[in-house]
Amino acid sequence: MSHVAPDASWAVVVQPEDAVSYWQPEPSRGYVTVNLTPANMPLDTFSSGTQVLPPGCHVRDHGHRQNHELIYVCDGEGIATIDGSTHVLKPGTTVLFGRHAYHRIDNTGARDLKLFWVFFPPGLEDWFEAIGRRRTAGEDAPPAFARPADVADIQARMKFVPPKAR
Repeated sequence: MSHVAPDASWAVVVQPEDAVSYWQPEPSRGYVTVNLTPANMPLDTFSSGTQVLPPGCHVRDHGHRQNHELIYVCDGEGIATIDGSTHVLKPGTTVLFGRHAYHRIDNTGARDLKLFWVFFPPGLEDWFEAIGRRRTAGEDAPPAFARPADVADIQARMKFVPPKAR
């Protein structure tokens, strides 16, 4: 566990070229960039980064048993469906998903939906690494690829809320 003295002065600056980034499988596509984690800062209470969802793509229905998730919409348009209720996403929208809140994010616009996320306690960065492929800034997107065959095991290990039966 990291501890910072209350009167200590410190800062962490992560430049774009220093962040870790992952291409995402279908249906999200796009990419995630992980900026802050307990591995590169003196706090162990959260992780943060950005996600880019291309037009027509979405983050599948899911929830978290032990984590809260905050997103801030930087650019683009979409919808967030939370426990069956739909909410418009536009630049400046902030959404906080509490533990167990079942949610989905859809890009309904004509350009990339760009999100800033904070996950607390940390761990979302492990999910992105487990299902994604390492990305170098500026490179062309790879052809669409599927999630790993063991995605259900990864979700269980990372304490996702089990998918709802359809």
